[in-house]
Amino acid sequence: MTLEIVRSICLGFPGATEDVKWGADLAFCVGGKMFCVVYLEPPHHMSFKCSAEDFAELVERPGLRPAPYLARAMWVQEEALGEALERVEVDRLLRASYDLVAAKLPKSGRLQQSRAKAPRTRAGRPRTRASPATMQRGKRGR
Repeated sequence: MTLEIVRSICLGFPGATEDVKWGADLAFCVGGKMFCVVYLEPPHHMSFKCSAEDFAELVERPGLRPAPYLARAMWVQEEALGEALERVEVDRLLRASYDLVAAKLPKSGRLQQSRAKAPRTRAGRPRTRASPATMQRGKRGR
């Protein structure tokens, strides 16, 4: 696992941005809120937000610990990038972190998720397909 792989994963999420904070930390954000931080100096360590269940499981594993200053908000730190987590796990955990942070954004700042919205009528209601029975009633009424 390299810093470039983490960058490509994080920047692949809708609306994700990166910024160097505190001198040597590369922070990935959505809506101005961090969901992943990687220390730029070797050995790179990576911190990310996770669910309470994942937090309890992850901090028991070697190479992972509660993230300094952020553990109370359920952030975990991998002490050396690529040492404790496999690529598949990193993909899943970073997506979960992004989703947790994006879900807490105010409605005005939320991004459209990957699902497309259904087309709407002029009245603002979702457009739905008519059932065959409804279509038959419509033909008879004309």
